[in-house]
Amino acid sequence: MAKNVVVVGMAWGDEGKGKIVDLLAEKASAVVRFQGGHNAGHTLVVNNVKQILHLIPSGILHEHVQCYIGNGVVVSPSALLDEIKQLEEHGINVRARLSVSHACPIVLPSHIALDQAREAKSGDRKIGTTGRGIGPAYEDKAARRSIRIGDLYQWDDAKERIVDLFAYHNFLLQHYYEVEPVDVEETLADFARFAVEMRPLVKDTLAAVHGHRERGENVLFEGAQGAMLDVDLGTFPYVTSSSTSAGGVCTGTGFGPRYIDEVVGVTKAYATRVGEGAFPTELQDETGKYFAEKGNEFGATTGRERRCGWLDAVALKHAVHMNSVSTMCLTKLDVLDSLEKIRICSAYEFSNGQAFRGEFGERSLRAIEPKYEELDGWMESTEDIVDVGELPEEAIKFVHRVEDLLEVPVGIVSTGANRAATIVRDDTIFN
Repeated sequence: MAKNVVVVGMAWGDEGKGKIVDLLAEKASAVVRFQGGHNAGHTLVVNNVKQILHLIPSGILHEHVQCYIGNGVVVSPSALLDEIKQLEEHGINVRARLSVSHACPIVLPSHIALDQAREAKSGDRKIGTTGRGIGPAYEDKAARRSIRIGDLYQWDDAKERIVDLFAYHNFLLQHYYEVEPVDVEETLADFARFAVEMRPLVKDTLAAVHGHRERGENVLFEGAQGAMLDVDLGTFPYVTSSSTSAGGVCTGTGFGPRYIDEVVGVTKAYATRVGEGAFPTELQDETGKYFAEKGNEFGATTGRERRCGWLDAVALKHAVHMNSVSTMCLTKLDVLDSLEKIRICSAYEFSNGQAFRGEFGERSLRAIEPKYEELDGWMESTEDIVDVGELPEEAIKFVHRVEDLLEVPVGIVSTGANRAATIVRDDTIFN
């Protein structure tokens, strides 16, 4: 029986979703991206060759998989076309297997300028965005000002709307942010060219994805960022601008909730965060530095160093609830190999002794203290282990404790960057 499976990050992004999507795509006919933009970065290592994807779904490395960018994704045409060309240089026939929704809002150069100007003006209150225009593009979508990809094929109307939108953006840039405006004529010339090059990719992706379902084929949905960055349910205001939780699949692709069979949540064996915002289990000591170095914790999109800390079961349980996670994937277990003691945050407590009541906003998280459980480490290598029976006893205890705290089974354990370095404890996700 075919299944429709959603893969979401359970923390602040960078959990290793790309590898898990790539792994599960072996049994899928379609992989669909449902939110975010080119601010995301998925790093895949196959046969020791690294590929970094930003907009294109991670299933693109499988020749039998059709890939779709759904309407919930904001698309920079230049970034998409650059990514296609980079993959083509590695012999991957992207254009034969990639479709982009005609309803995707476009990220304009003026969105990028607004994003960067806003961050600069915010000073200490900045969000810590990638500066790639994603937030302003979603703002225009909500305000019904967006230029969508399909609009480019009614060029006279699109041109007039782009000029009007630039007038608004440039007014803000010049008179509020006090920076230089963006040249609309250059953008018009670029977008006329982009429209021609992208035309064969533009489809009604909603109908195409439902076609896979109606034929009884496995469909995999891929999110960007993580649940704690969800614009509604994450650590507001230090969040992204889209619905990163499983519910975003429905609005971001037109795939109704009753069609979803499994939700796979991905988390590291520790915690990381990029950018600003509360991070209850953050470590600013030698252990934190160890995580960063051993885990190679640098952003795939920006190269920014990630903040590191202990696994946070309280935040993860919040993510389990908001996504109705049915199976978990625990990545980077091997990063913990050299630690004598391992901690898991299993509760929060306010400094005044009051119990935490699930308020995952910035103010609440700044006021709590994490409460930890301590487990023995295993002090031996788990790297590249593929059989659960070969894991050290203390590593198995760690996995079981995570399952107990989150009340969800760990179906997959990743023990290295390569696709093959994976323990599959539950092979029924697509069966």
